[in-house]
Amino acid sequence: MLDALRGIVGDKGLITDPAEMEPYFVDWRQRRRGSALAVVQPASTAEVSAVVALCAAQGQPIFPVGGNTGLCFGAVPESNRAGKPGIMLSLRRMNRIRGLDRASGIATVDAGVVLGDLHNAAAQAGRQFPLHLGSEGSAQIGGLISTNAGGTGVVRYGPMRDLVAGLEVVLADGRVLNDLAALRKDNTGYMLRHLFIGAEGTLGIITGAALKLHPQTPNTAHAWVAAADPANAVGLLAALQDRAGSYIQAFELVSASQFELVRKHAERARFPFTEIPAWSVLIELGSEDATTALRDILEEVLGAALEQGEVLDAVIATSEQQAADFWHIRHSVSEANKKEGASITHDVAVRTSDVAPFIKAADEVAAKLFPEAYSEVVCHLGDGNVHYILMFSHAFWAALPDPEAFALEVERAIHDVAARFGGTFSAEHGVGRKLTEELERLADPLRYELMIKVKALFDPQNLMNPGVLLAPEHN
Repeated sequence: MLDALRGIVGDKGLITDPAEMEPYFVDWRQRRRGSALAVVQPASTAEVSAVVALCAAQGQPIFPVGGNTGLCFGAVPESNRAGKPGIMLSLRRMNRIRGLDRASGIATVDAGVVLGDLHNAAAQAGRQFPLHLGSEGSAQIGGLISTNAGGTGVVRYGPMRDLVAGLEVVLADGRVLNDLAALRKDNTGYMLRHLFIGAEGTLGIITGAALKLHPQTPNTAHAWVAAADPANAVGLLAALQDRAGSYIQAFELVSASQFELVRKHAERARFPFTEIPAWSVLIELGSEDATTALRDILEEVLGAALEQGEVLDAVIATSEQQAADFWHIRHSVSEANKKEGASITHDVAVRTSDVAPFIKAADEVAAKLFPEAYSEVVCHLGDGNVHYILMFSHAFWAALPDPEAFALEVERAIHDVAARFGGTFSAEHGVGRKLTEELERLADPLRYELMIKVKALFDPQNLMNPGVLLAPEHN
């Protein structure tokens, strides 16, 4: 098998040394470790096709990995086949931006392109790719598509699904599905690419993508607001929507407990307030038109909210540097949590109008069932995505006899609260290996049945990231 792989990708594309493979086998937070025969790094779609066809012939599972920044163990290789450990497939060598069509607003890229590199390339062409998250220096396009990533800009531009105009996918038998035309109108039957977005590598390997670019918004305004409580933050969002509409590019709600950890652990964390507010709202407005008075809009809406007591204080950024400082703090939360303790990060979504009662109900459940933890909230309020985080000390976590079972107990309790409000347990992080039981438990039974049938159709041998998304007994 190794000789055959080497014949396809060469020595540069094959890693077999245990020490070199180790970083690929462990998830970002160092909580779960897998194993595989080798790490394979093809340099082209043709090489990916040949590798996948070889694995199909040999019955070897394929575990795709992008930037390895996921939180649900979807990139941890775990084979359930005796004598068939499988391979890890990394597309980091496929990092070419194939083309930028400024008029059509399309960037066609390899799946191994790093998000930050795409940002730079789009900017050079006078456009932007409006997906922004903390791991943009390492997250790869293929992984972002496979998990339908979100980030802070979803309120205006939508999640990754809304930014994909076409895909190139190597199927489980090695054949290549080419859907990179990126036409705005194409009414010719099933839009198959949507099956692969959010499928976490269980149906095929995304090797290329046509992505939607947007005009740049050089005219921006940023504010850090001290809100009275989550309910008042929702009211502020509604007021800003009435006045600013599509100018809203980000509207983030964060608890003081979370930002205190950023102050403790992050470098260059310059807060605009001496005391961190109990509830902070970070706002970004953006316009393509340099004459739009965005700062005046912020002053008007925030001034009215201050008079009504919905806002306790506010700072509008006076420079690009101050605005960058605001968002540096926001994007430092994951690293701060990793340093502080063992956090269980929930990725629920409810309607925006239900965010405040959800947080209240989750706090009540957490206080009753898990008094050892304290809660943090990082919420993309504009789209209802609440990262409700319970932080446990490293000592408490280390003393648990079965940390994975305990984590599932915690997750179930909070997921049940989200279900009460008609919400979902996974808004942007995916399911991975971590939440397969939760998907089976909480999904509509008919929807789950159809997902099993789709998996069987595209991957009859169950070689594509087995054990991810669907519960093991259905793989």
